[in-house]
Amino acid sequence: MRLVLALVCLALGSTLAAAQTTPPKSQMAPAAAPMTPPKFEVDPFWPKPLPHRWILGQVSGVDVDKQDNIWIIHRYRRLPPDEMAAAMKPPTSKCCIPAPPVVVFNQAGDVIKTWGGPGQGYDWPEMEHGMYIDPKGFVWIGGNGKTDGMVLKFTQDGKFVMQIGKSGPQTNSQDTTRLGEAADFVVDPAANEVYIADGYHNHRVIVFDSETGAFKRMWGAYGKPPTDEKMPKYSPTAAPSPQFGNPVHCVKLAKDGLLYVCDRTNDRVQVFKKDGTFVKEFFVEKNTLRSGSMWNLAFWNDPKQTYFLNADGSNNEVRTLNRDTFETVGTLGQQGRYAGQFHWVHNLAVDSHGNLYTTEVGTGERVQKFKHVN
Repeated sequence: MRLVLALVCLALGSTLAAAQTTPPKSQMAPAAAPMTPPKFEVDPFWPKPLPHRWILGQVSGVDVDKQDNIWIIHRYRRLPPDEMAAAMKPPTSKCCIPAPPVVVFNQAGDVIKTWGGPGQGYDWPEMEHGMYIDPKGFVWIGGNGKTDGMVLKFTQDGKFVMQIGKSGPQTNSQDTTRLGEAADFVVDPAANEVYIADGYHNHRVIVFDSETGAFKRMWGAYGKPPTDEKMPKYSPTAAPSPQFGNPVHCVKLAKDGLLYVCDRTNDRVQVFKKDGTFVKEFFVEKNTLRSGSMWNLAFWNDPKQTYFLNADGSNNEVRTLNRDTFETVGTLGQQGRYAGQFHWVHNLAVDSHGNLYTTEVGTGERVQKFKHVN
């Protein structure tokens, strides 16, 4: 009996000790709730009408600077005659005049700055492609015209700083003296290196010193040496291509140091370390043919960059994906020309408030704003 009583007392003592060290559920911190995917609604009144009877051509790049100003580049020379009739000599109607190629808007949608076009000391692209504001505030642009083999670096006032590559006949993916219709670029400020998605002619990621323009390294799909060997046309039932298709359309650097590369016509993103070591790949809307599904990416602006947004100009929608699982958790838009719809949605950018900006190179020829609403 004494033994039984001793065991009961021991058990009660242990229970009381546990009760003293374990707080009641009402005092325990709740488990962290999963982050809600962002939702958006179009702002049909942004931007405001352009001044000076200006009109935009195909809008082929967008980015947001540290002041939350929205920068675009457009193809001001690719408007049909009836849309730039006021610029004809003599004018054939009252509207319109092509806006300068670089246009900057404030948050209210006002035009606050414009510049760009051919100038002394650099080769302005035949067909403008890409807009990027680097961490130091410099502006980078490229081109995917038939002779475009360069990217350009400017100050925010349009002062020329540096050119990497040169205009002229296209060469190949082994040439480190020029590019091949480069599509996108991102700067790593820690290493002063610029990564370039190269491009519509070449099949590689190529890296240069962002201050001097000196060549550093390059790689193709899976981190292997780039080649220009002709590959079979993409098929969703075939084995993944051992080579990037054309175009290699985006390159984005995440906060964790991983580099995301859009292999547009192969419906995939490949992820690398900064030295070109292959990490993983994933496919989105794998049955998409035509021009592919992976046109552009933009990371969500929470500290962990939990999501990324994907512009898909073939299906004409923007989807939100979980960056860890690659699961699609939201979509917006469809084929069309009304506000909130797309015709060849091409680029994406997100401001510090979570608002989304999209550009179109089809008949939309516009930049749209989608307000973050949750």
